[in-house]
Amino acid sequence: MEIVEIISYFVNDSTDTIEIKFRLNEDDESELRFDEIELREAKEFGYQLVVEDLDFFTDEDEEDELGDFIDEGIDEDELLSFINEYYMIYPERLPEKDLY
Repeated sequence: MEIVEIISYFVNDSTDTIEIKFRLNEDDESELRFDEIELREAKEFGYQLVVEDLDFFTDEDEEDELGDFIDEGIDEDELLSFINEYYMIYPERLPEKDLY
């Protein structure tokens, strides 16, 4: 089991969580998984996912192919490493796949 694609993510500042849509190597193209993980979990694993952006004059957040917004302040390589490690340690927390 390995997460091979992050489809979208969103940092919810009000709940201090990250909402992630992703696909495993065993999932079909029409399947995805959705989870919401507390940012403190990433910190406990030693990951700093949210990067402070000092450029106040950046373009608006970009939209991906599915119409979901991609948060510009996330290091995607760190996010991928974190969620692969997270589900390796806690396989029971891996969400079921859904069709989209």
